[in-house]
Amino acid sequence: MVRFLPKKFPGKVAEPMIPFYAAGLIVLWAVNSGANAMMASDEFKNDPRNPNAKADSKPAQH
Repeated sequence: MVRFLPKKFPGKVAEPMIPFYAAGLIVLWAVNSGANAMMASDEFKNDPRNPNAKADSKPAQH
């Protein structure tokens, strides 16, 4: 039988990557917190692209 895949590599893969996974989660948290803070700021809270913007009393025109 011909083996298409090489032998299993005996080294650790996930354990040395734990600091990178942790740093990725911290960066994602920081970006999310920054985006939420910007959406709540005075400059952007009434922007129509903001999902948290107050809806106008006018109906949407299609």
